Amino acid sequence: MSIRVLLADDQALIRAGFAMIIGTAPDLEVVGEAADGNEALELCHRTRVDVVLMDIRMPHLDGIEATRRIGADPRLAGVRVLVLTTFDDDDNVLRALRAGASGFLGKNVAPGDLVQAIRVVAGGEALLSPRATSGLISRLIRYVEPPVDPLPELALVTAREKEILLLVAHGLSNDEIAGRLHLSTLTVKTHINRTMIKLRARDRAQLVVFAYQHQLVTPGDALPDR
Repeated sequence: MSIRVLLADDQALIRAGFAMIIGTAPDLEVVGEAADGNEALELCHRTRVDVVLMDIRMPHLDGIEATRRIGADPRLAGVRVLVLTTFDDDDNVLRALRAGASGFLGKNVAPGDLVQAIRVVAGGEALLSPRATSGLISRLIRYVEPPVDPLPELALVTAREKEILLLVAHGLSNDEIAGRLHLSTLTVKTHINRTMIKLRARDRAQLVVFAYQHQLVTPGDALPDR
């Protein structure tokens, strides 16, 4: 079954370029194009979509608000958003991640990286490498006040789930976590899914934001000891 992709960008030339790249992958399919956030939302409701490539700056309804509405709509629970950015707009990228985006890409992304990124996000992973997000996390700590009281749901997270959560926040993949903790990849994925349910996180990206916002990990922290 093909991964169904929606392109949301106010520049037709960019949409055409991405559509051409995606069209070369046998497992990907462009099912719609939108020039603003309102059109993107409408198409998400009318067409079965797996991944939205979402520009941040669009007329009428920007990509951040469109992402927030997708995340808040239970009918669109399976839709993942991949934000498109020029990497000089960290504050807006961070807002998009907090709104529910599963990751971000530069508009000058290489064709192969674009295709792989869509596959990663469609598979439930977050496109958040530690190097790419270091500046974003620093901004998060600076302008997002930590909660006064711990989130009650955090008490439901087991010691093993918290251990894995910290490794997710450090940018490790499921396979890397499995190797580090001597677990199967399936077991790691099960722990992550349970943690997302307990913390009401839409996906892996929100787990990363949660970990930093609640000061479970801070910028510059070394990986936990094995």
